[in-house]
Parts: sequence; C-alpha cells; structure tokens
Amino acid sequence: METVVVYEIIGYLASVLVAISLMMSRIVPLRILNLIGSGTFTLYGYLIGSWPVAGMNFFIVLINIYYLVQIYNSREYLRILEVSKADEYLRYFLGFHKTDIQNFHPGFEEKADLGELNMLVLRDTVPAGAVSGEMENGRLTLNLDFVTPQYRDFKIANFLYAENKDYFREKGIKEIAALPADSKYAAYLKKVGFNPENGSSGMHVLKL
Repeated sequence: METVVVYEIIGYLASVLVAISLMMSRIVPLRILNLIGSGTFTLYGYLIGSWPVAGMNFFIVLINIYYLVQIYNSREYLRILEVSKADEYLRYFLGFHKTDIQNFHPGFEEKADLGELNMLVLRDTVPAGAVSGEMENGRLTLNLDFVTPQYRDFKIANFLYAENKDYFREKGIKEIAALPADSKYAAYLKKVGFNPENGSSGMHVLKL
C-alpha cells in the first residue's frame, strides 16, 4: 500500500472519530473519543507536513486532557431527595424525559407505575436521576431506575447501591430487585452489584 494512501486513511479515521464524538451526549466518552480523534489528526498533520493541522489538533488534545483531569479530580455532591408520587417536580422531570425513559423501561407510565418509594438523585443540586419502586416483605422492586444522559458514568448507581445501603436498610429493605427489559440494562445491573435470581425469569437482585 502506498504511503500517501496510508496517510489518507489516517486522516479519514481522525475525521470519523471527531465526528462521532460530537454526536455523543455523555461528556466523558465525548472527551475521550475527541481526544483520540484529535490525537490522530495531530499524527496526520505531522505525517503530511502540515504544521497548522498538527499544531491546532495538538492544542485540542491538551484541552481534552485538561477537562478530563478536571472531571476526574472534581468533587461532586450527591444527595437522595425522597419525594411523594404526587410531587410536582418529579412528574415534570419524568414527563420531560419520557422518551428516553421508554428506552430503558418500555411502557412505563408515571401515573400507573410510580411506586411507594420515590427518589430524585441530585448531583451538585441538579436533578440527575429518578428511582421508584414498591416495598414488600423487605424487598424493594424497582419500577424505574433512570439517569439523564449527561450523568451516565455510574457515579449515581454507585452512590445509590454501594455507598448508601444504610439508607435502604433503615427502611427495612434487605434487597433490591429489578427486571431488565434488555441485555444492556441487565449488564448495567450486574456492573453495580445485582445478580440474576434463580428461577425468577430474569429478575436481578442486590442483597443489602
């Protein structure tokens, strides 16, 4: 393969990576992919002897590194805000994100499916997620476990299911159960500590 063709492939690859990164809503994956794309563009500019291309994209690499360091080193404040199923803001939040919620909980309807326990999860005072479920015999069965796109980095899940187990225990909850609608949600549940329940047709359970 001729050298010029290899260079063109590198240039096209860099363009694709940057383009994909700009279509992403989650800020951390966006920054990481944009970092890789701009780094590839830097290499491309160097290889073809275009110093303006190499220099500009190297500057973008540094910007991405700076913001990723800021993101990973920043201290965020998370809080569980328990609300009633009639809470006006909860209903507004669910209505605003209704389409996205359907991707994770097909058929979810706030009026019919909000449970006994309802929570908004605040991230630096910003409502970033909502959880709802029914409590019975020491088990909380989730009807809703939703996080807005820009905060899907597992920090909220770890905050809820790993760092705040005592919050649920104080309510007499010994385990949390969820029935995933698809393999992606099942993978998410496994990552945050849920395990498939024997003989339950797909139910996943987190022991507290």
